[in-house]
Amino acid sequence: MCGIAGIVQSPSDSSPLSQTLYDAMLLLQHRGQDAAGMATLEDAGGGHKIHLHKGRGMVRDAFRTRNMRSLVGKIGLAQVRYPTAGDATSEAEAQPFYVSAPFGLVLVHNGNLTNADSLRDELFRTNHRHTNTTSDSEVLLGVLADELEKSTRGINLTPEDVFTAVHGVHKRVRGSYAVIVLIAGHGLLAFRDPYGIRPLVLGKDANGSLMLASESVALEGTLHKLVRDINPGEAVFIDTTGKLYAQPCAVLTSLNPCIFEYVYLARPDSVMDGISVYQARLNMGETLAKRVVSTVPPDQIDVVIPIPESSRPSAMQLAQLIGKPYREGFVKNRYVGRTFIMPGQAMRKKSVRQKLNAITSEFAGRNVLLVDDSIVRGTTSQEIVQMAREAGAKKVYLASAAPPVRFPNVYGIDMPSAKDLVANDKTVAEIEAHIGCDALIYQDLEAMRGAIQALNPNVKNFDASCFDGVYVTGDVDAASIAKMNENRS
Repeated sequence: MCGIAGIVQSPSDSSPLSQTLYDAMLLLQHRGQDAAGMATLEDAGGGHKIHLHKGRGMVRDAFRTRNMRSLVGKIGLAQVRYPTAGDATSEAEAQPFYVSAPFGLVLVHNGNLTNADSLRDELFRTNHRHTNTTSDSEVLLGVLADELEKSTRGINLTPEDVFTAVHGVHKRVRGSYAVIVLIAGHGLLAFRDPYGIRPLVLGKDANGSLMLASESVALEGTLHKLVRDINPGEAVFIDTTGKLYAQPCAVLTSLNPCIFEYVYLARPDSVMDGISVYQARLNMGETLAKRVVSTVPPDQIDVVIPIPESSRPSAMQLAQLIGKPYREGFVKNRYVGRTFIMPGQAMRKKSVRQKLNAITSEFAGRNVLLVDDSIVRGTTSQEIVQMAREAGAKKVYLASAAPPVRFPNVYGIDMPSAKDLVANDKTVAEIEAHIGCDALIYQDLEAMRGAIQALNPNVKNFDASCFDGVYVTGDVDAASIAKMNENRS
């Protein structure tokens, strides 16, 4: 999971491009905290110059004023990285990636390729292209560069050439990918995989500048209005004058957005594929309430407390429906990263105590229902249940707004190894004992699908592979998952 953004400014827009991209990265920071990068294109003396800067850490750590001053131009893109493949410690694997030919290409990518190894071998043996990192994004850039070379003649580049190249990419690449590419001297290209797994939206501001981003919150926070989502298999090309061209570039397409975006990944104030993330989480609270009352009678619950932050809408709706008070029982330290991104169980366990602190008065002498957005590895849940008991709770019930996470995710979320998933080989009763709560209530998968789908009936299916083991791209088996585990960040 990463956050990407790209802008083509209109001639009348005099605002600093790098500042707008920086602001977009801050708005997408929740999607990646490992590294950040930006590239801009400057018209210089009759030619074109690409300026690029990237670094490890959060946006505020990776960029200084001197970096921002050098990132000049009217076209640019940016990414915040959360690694699921490749070397998480290498600054070289931070995005954007650059290749000089053809034209000069700079790419940012959100997602995960499932056939990266075979593509890397093919690029070397057939196209004589060397990849310098273990990142699948560099492989994707190599494939696009190869397809652009095939579709063009000379130095001219037409929108038809671009769309032909993207069509070739779709035929060769498998997995999830939302991509933005800067083509030196020509404009900005964006495309989404034929299954629409990862989100990508288009916006426009009052000056006529066009912006692409992973989530609508990045558009709104930079004064762009949401125009629409990029469709599965579609490519959008914006030339240097700001003219937009769009075309379907895949033969077979279907919309299967990642359901975990609505559970946890996306910001609640975003709208993706016509679905409000906040409303989706409220709806999940309604369906979860039905599961709770069938397991724990409401008269045995004194208070409902969310585990910050993604679970708050679900917890509020649940509390209202079962007629119990909603309270904030944990205070979050906002300067600690997401715990399931932390490498290693020991680091993850330690970070929970750094991240959350219990308000004793909300727990002491009460039967508490804790609500979390999901339970992945279970380490965080163990620590939080123990914190509630230490704060004086008589009984601690735990409800998950998502179903049990039983299967690896191969489309860009860091849960690729089944052995790391607490629900993979345990019954609910065994998970309950492992976590140490008095009762554990999980969301029902079909109820959750229905609750989210009700917000946009045009979405007929979701990628819910981490819950049901069904991989929508149809090319994932035990052997390929094992291979991807070898490439884990």
